[in-house]
Amino acid sequence: MKAARWHAAKDIRVEEVEEPSPGPGEIKLKVAWTGICGSDLHEYLAGPIFVPVGENHPLSGDKAPIVMGHEYCGEVTELGEGVTGLAVGDRVAIEPIFACDECPPCREGLYNLCEHLGFVGLSGGHGGFAAYSVVPARMAHKMPDDLSIEQGALVEPAAVALHAVRSSKLKAGDKAAVFGAGPIGLLTIEALKVAGASEIYVVEMSEKRREKAMELGATLAIDPASEDAVERIREASGVGVHVAFEVTGVPKVLPQAIEATRFDGQTLVVSIWEEEASFHPNAVVLREKEIRGTIGYRNVYPAVLELMRQGYFRADRLVTKRIGIDRIVEDGFEALVAEKSQIKILVEAPA
Repeated sequence: MKAARWHAAKDIRVEEVEEPSPGPGEIKLKVAWTGICGSDLHEYLAGPIFVPVGENHPLSGDKAPIVMGHEYCGEVTELGEGVTGLAVGDRVAIEPIFACDECPPCREGLYNLCEHLGFVGLSGGHGGFAAYSVVPARMAHKMPDDLSIEQGALVEPAAVALHAVRSSKLKAGDKAAVFGAGPIGLLTIEALKVAGASEIYVVEMSEKRREKAMELGATLAIDPASEDAVERIREASGVGVHVAFEVTGVPKVLPQAIEATRFDGQTLVVSIWEEEASFHPNAVVLREKEIRGTIGYRNVYPAVLELMRQGYFRADRLVTKRIGIDRIVEDGFEALVAEKSQIKILVEAPA
């Protein structure tokens, strides 16, 4: 079957690979759509970050080259021995976390903090940029009948955003700032609306993305190239926001997010970073501010699917391009680098 595999930074190849078969406790699915994630783009531009190179990943057992794609969905075509609760023909969204179930975080139910954390399509396994995928049955979440199959490719990034907001100390009526209006930033805006944020200020360079942020419910969209974003947020909010979400991974933005919060405020770092970022500790110490990181998600897929049924995280508002796998590099990865108007690009699985 045809699949897109990561070999090295700037080296993703569409190749013929063996079609996988499910073992005990696994399912096989015909992939429908897979989103290109910011994490995929990091791997393309500056990897390896999550991709195992040289040594096999302890949970997937794989190393580069690996089939990419972790934001995906499809239809179950085969059940491995012992699988219950799913049937051939079920439409499913995949929760692609590899967790060991044995380390201290896993034993406490915090499987996204697993000491050996990995992701299907980043750390090995049968990723979504392929005709078929095989995953443990526990990774598959049945989709409601009234959702389009495309929505299944947005469940994973929406889960990142919802988990970030749930991990914050934001309360209904609080004010928030989102630095970066890429896909996760935009989904965070919607998650903040669900959580009851009274005002949402967005900082974003791209005019198209600022427009989309306002369409999705932002109160104010700020162009940091034309005005001081921190000063503008302080002016609009009165004293600063209760919570700022850093969703750019750009080193100079982290101190801005911290400075945009009020006394006793919180900064949530959602990005995956290619390099170090610094800030002056006094900016936190003297105002008793808090910095918290968040990775992936846990136990939120059912909530995301229900919110999608209510009209949140809609594919028709977030997907800007649909492409075939043969031009995944040119029309996908390179387009995301060159065209900041792009939001979410979906890749249709090969036949």
